[in-house]
Amino acid sequence: MGTDKALLPWGDGTLLTHMPALLRAAGAREVIVSGDRPGFDSVPDAQPDTGPMGALAQLAPRLRDGAWIVVPVDMPLLSIELLHALLATDAACTCVEGHALPMALRLDADVRATLEQIGDLTGRACSLRALQQRLHTVHLPSSPWKQVLRNCNTPEDWAALQHPTS
Repeated sequence: MGTDKALLPWGDGTLLTHMPALLRAAGAREVIVSGDRPGFDSVPDAQPDTGPMGALAQLAPRLRDGAWIVVPVDMPLLSIELLHALLATDAACTCVEGHALPMALRLDADVRATLEQIGDLTGRACSLRALQQRLHTVHLPSSPWKQVLRNCNTPEDWAALQHPTS
């Protein structure tokens, strides 16, 4: 993308301010941001550039046991309805088929052990998909959520998110 996606403008703020607000609107009592983000309850990356799985493995020791929603900052169209649907199962991990994120993760001793094992690996073995496979993830059907799962990995994606009819 060539820029810090979290700081891209969205609504009255940035993607970084939008996502915690969305999570709180969905009922989150605590929102923790990965990375060094002044003004947010954040956890700096001890090992930068490790991707989403590395960030999650670094965050996990800070998180209490229970249900968590893991979201990327670059999916501003996520809906409260989808977040609630992810939490509606009792599975250790739930996501939408074909999408590693967002996901619901129910932290307990077993999930923590799996996170630690995966976090110690390298390459593709250290990925959210590898974690989800080990946790026997429940996959919601993607069809109802297609529009809200759009993200911005390129300037073209970003333009399309801001002007959906173009």
